[in-house]
Amino acid sequence: MFEKFKEWQENRHEYAKEWKRKTGGKVIGYFCTYVPEEILYAADILPIRILGSHEPQDLTEPHIFGMFCPFCRDCLAQGLQGRYDYLDGITIAQSCLHIRQAFTSWQMHVPVEYSYYLPMPHHVQSARAYPYLTEELKLFKKSIEEWTGKTLRNEDLDKGIKIMNENRRLLGKLYELRKEKNPGVTGLEAMYAVISSQLTDKREHSRMLEEALNKIYERKEKNSNLLRLMILGSEDDDTEFMKMVESLGAIFVIDDHCTGTRYFWNEVIPDEDRLASIAARYIDRPPCPSKDWPERRRVPHILNLAKEYDVQGAIIVQQKFCDPHELDIPAITKTLKENNIPSLFLEFDVTVPLGQFKTRVEAFLEILREEDLWS
Repeated sequence: MFEKFKEWQENRHEYAKEWKRKTGGKVIGYFCTYVPEEILYAADILPIRILGSHEPQDLTEPHIFGMFCPFCRDCLAQGLQGRYDYLDGITIAQSCLHIRQAFTSWQMHVPVEYSYYLPMPHHVQSARAYPYLTEELKLFKKSIEEWTGKTLRNEDLDKGIKIMNENRRLLGKLYELRKEKNPGVTGLEAMYAVISSQLTDKREHSRMLEEALNKIYERKEKNSNLLRLMILGSEDDDTEFMKMVESLGAIFVIDDHCTGTRYFWNEVIPDEDRLASIAARYIDRPPCPSKDWPERRRVPHILNLAKEYDVQGAIIVQQKFCDPHELDIPAITKTLKENNIPSLFLEFDVTVPLGQFKTRVEAFLEILREEDLWS
């Protein structure tokens, strides 16, 4: 039942090209999950997330520092290789300097019809972040209107909010099922579902997700007697890593990364001022560590997830050179340890050394089994 999500994830470019051929609409690529897709759906634009391919490359060296994270270099490489040549535009909301550099280099070297940089505030804990982002969204909306020639009315924004909220709600239901003692969905399947939602028309994705949810309830095969794990940290769409870990007698039951829960966790609460309600959603969502200051709010959020999903251990992944996450990890590790949740830290690159990681994961799972035996 998750084959369609896997197919969409693996054939993302073919999907977007076919959508464009069928609808005649515009496709825009975005670099960060702080981009308000509601406004793009309101304008009948298909937003798709720009992700890497996990293939070795040497194209980006002249354009981006080697010490920038492998994810941003991998994304830029996709543009330089022409794999996103069907895009009509690109956009980004400010998150970290590395991915912004990928966006800027793309602007310079991969011509597109439209590009927009949205100054998403870093200090999201400030009360001023709400009116600030609302004003920025007005400018973004105006820019989209000028590009498409379509005036976005409240009804259009309502449509965009509804499309996004429905998909978030369905993904939330999928994750609720992962709380069960024997979850009917694996971490790999959940990853395919969430990532493909960022690569396809959400209306079609939601229909498929509803069908999948109905079938999960009927699933006879349950994942029993598996070690329950959490995965958290930097951007992670490495399905081969997920598959490897879950082949060792474990199952991922929850995550905290921007290709997972941080992408869909909270909804827009509709209000008279549509743009203010959209702004509030992005200010209030579980933060990226680049925006989690001065108070660390991610740590208690992660701990709550670990407890709600009855996690036995956590695997913390970090994209190499990702400074925001690197600064976050000591506090997360300390809190998990204080709550008797062992963790394993792994540093990811464009390609993941599955053989080496498998040995480390096997040792980690063995420790968890011994603790389970004597507890």
